Amino acid sequence: MDQKGYRRGSFQSSTSDEDMLEIAGASLDFSMADDDPPLDREMGGFSSYNGGGMNGTSTMMDFLEEPLPGVGTYEDFNTIDWVREKSRDRDRHREITSRSKESTWALIHSVSDAFSGWLLMLLIGLLAGSLAGLIDISAHWMTDLKEGVCLAGFWFNHEHCCWKSNTTFTDRDKCPEWKSWSQLILGHGEGAFAYILNYFMYVIWALLFSLLAVLLVKGFAPYACGSGIPEIKTILSGFIIRGYLGKWTLIIKTITLVLAVSSGLSLGKEGPLVHVACCCGNILCHLFTKYRKNEAKRREVLSAAAAAGVSVAFGAPIGGVLFSLEEVSYYFPLKTLWRSFFAALVAAFTLRSINPFGNSRLVLFYVEFHMPWHLLELVPFILLGIFGGLWGAFFIRSNIAWCRRRKTTKLGKYPVLEVFVVTAITAILAFPNEYTRMSTSELISELFNDCGILDSSKLCEYVNDFNSTKGDDLPDRAAGPGVYTAMWQLALALIMKVFITIFTFGMKVPSGLFIPSMAVGAIAGRLLGVAMEQLAYYHHDWAIFSGWCSQGADCITPGLYAMVGAAACLGGVTRMTVSLVVIMFELTGGLEYIVPLMAAAMTSKWVADAIGREGIYDAHIRLNGYPFLEAKEEFSHKTLAMDVMRPRRNDPPLTVITQDSMTVEDVETIINETTYSGYPVVVSRESQRLVGFVLRRDLIISVENARKKQDGIVSTSIIYFTDHSPPLPPSSPSMLKLRSILDLSPFTVTDQTPMEIVIDIFRKLGLRQCLVTHNGKLLGIITKKDVLKHIAQLANQDPDSILFN
Repeated sequence: MDQKGYRRGSFQSSTSDEDMLEIAGASLDFSMADDDPPLDREMGGFSSYNGGGMNGTSTMMDFLEEPLPGVGTYEDFNTIDWVREKSRDRDRHREITSRSKESTWALIHSVSDAFSGWLLMLLIGLLAGSLAGLIDISAHWMTDLKEGVCLAGFWFNHEHCCWKSNTTFTDRDKCPEWKSWSQLILGHGEGAFAYILNYFMYVIWALLFSLLAVLLVKGFAPYACGSGIPEIKTILSGFIIRGYLGKWTLIIKTITLVLAVSSGLSLGKEGPLVHVACCCGNILCHLFTKYRKNEAKRREVLSAAAAAGVSVAFGAPIGGVLFSLEEVSYYFPLKTLWRSFFAALVAAFTLRSINPFGNSRLVLFYVEFHMPWHLLELVPFILLGIFGGLWGAFFIRSNIAWCRRRKTTKLGKYPVLEVFVVTAITAILAFPNEYTRMSTSELISELFNDCGILDSSKLCEYVNDFNSTKGDDLPDRAAGPGVYTAMWQLALALIMKVFITIFTFGMKVPSGLFIPSMAVGAIAGRLLGVAMEQLAYYHHDWAIFSGWCSQGADCITPGLYAMVGAAACLGGVTRMTVSLVVIMFELTGGLEYIVPLMAAAMTSKWVADAIGREGIYDAHIRLNGYPFLEAKEEFSHKTLAMDVMRPRRNDPPLTVITQDSMTVEDVETIINETTYSGYPVVVSRESQRLVGFVLRRDLIISVENARKKQDGIVSTSIIYFTDHSPPLPPSSPSMLKLRSILDLSPFTVTDQTPMEIVIDIFRKLGLRQCLVTHNGKLLGIITKKDVLKHIAQLANQDPDSILFN
């Protein structure tokens, strides 16, 4: 972005506010010809923004009375000015309200403007729900395709293929319509050669799916890789990454997400579904002028879209709203809360109508437990919380170290080879173990399951004593050989998942972290649950069991331990608390298990925070150098604004523009020789009394247009920002008035203002820059970049890692 040359006739300008960006290691071409254009080409329709909306319009007619295309919009990789955007929206709303009293048509326009937000939420919910249903159905079918094909119709997955079969309940997975690849090619499914053939086909399909995914991402939409949540957090904080939420990203992410999940890699679709829903929100914003022309309003829509994404990912509408509030949103007014609720509701309803799993549930692992938990079980639940916190901290450190290595070595130049190798290792290790061979969602479903009389899973192979069975409730029983085999297989699956996920998250394919984290926790929880169950069965006379667990009673539910473990590990990695608990109990429908979930989630957060303060998304934001000012962290240092502002002591003086004494040539020289995103306007260089602030982009566009369209504007023409033109000799060329692009109310602080107050102002008002004065005179400037560098420096980090690696 650091193009020094100022080219007339081009809107492309350089800025030092934010520099070049490399998202997750992808080398990208940041031309403006992207699939997500700058905020509207014509800014007409409403009164022009004038000085933050707080100063009146000028009395003199000037060349910029009608707003120019591009003025008030932002360059790629710039931070938006929240104050200016909110002020512009208030002006627009005020004008519509005043006009609504003049005519019926204006009143209808006013009503449609008020209703447009709700209509947009309806459309986002419908589109996000439909895409989620399509992804679920496709991924289920393609996952089963690795093991065999349905003769009744190749488009049926294994479960759907066997629905109409006349096989018995115990043989429901062995219907004649479903053929494994060895049965199809060799005619039989038994023997060593058949096993090797099935193994080979499994690995080949996995490699084919993952290679197709990485090639599509690399070729068509480099932004479609990863989970997308770190970037969405950054965008919602006010940063602009054009194309990240565009139509190509949406199309490629939807297709490659199905391929990546189907390949059997240790990743989930839940995080990327938030990115998909935000893409839907961003694209649909272009249908409504109010959201198309205002970046702050658009971010309110994206917050609601993120809620809809989690709603369809987990079938948890309330959890989705809370996730958006707790984890991703930077600015979340009450109106956005209601709209998020509505979008999540519509998305969940749409997914429920599609019924992708054929069980009338929104998720694959919906379960219901019948037995209450006992107070003493809080001890193992807290132990699971400690495990979740330790695993979360270990995973974050290992994954960030691996991603940093990928960025700084030649490894990052070969994304296709990396995906090929990781997929091959995953598939080769996964096939021999039935718990890693099945999809991760099915594994979690199996681990959450409460064993019933008819369950044929190895996890339910207990020694049955039918004399003590009362109705559906089975008593605690001795574990049979199947359970012990399952325990060994699960222990091996746990080791594999723990390590392979570190290398998978961050590759150049869509990859979510929710499901792999939950799988690690669910395995650990189920192992602990079965251990507790057997302990209670064989030692029911121990003091800890004697009060509440008599012989022949159903005391311990291993599936509940799996659920608590899943919550603990997910909490340890993401540091979610409230939204996590709500998502988990919406998943299971068990309100009475809130306390165990809360205990595990809180313990895992405390343990993980004690080792490292950042969650996985914040760690990736810092790794990529995104300009994200974390609202949750305290600033405790005693520095002042004068310590952070520029220029420093040995720097050249601050570049300023005077209000009525500089020529067009002078201003063009300043633009050519500097890369700043804006310039303070002062009365004169001697007085340094502040008048306002003008953005570089607005200045370039205005001068270019004046040269083309206004007669008499030459290099020696005076530019003035005052209400009235300065007195000049009659022979001088026409003057150019640019008062309407001047912000007359820039934020200022004195040089003695503590930095904790300055950082608070930047966080709460979403500023791009703040001017520093001393006794009323302009002294310097603090940008968001300076604030982030200062925080990094005080934390003993490299300040140059900010904006961008």
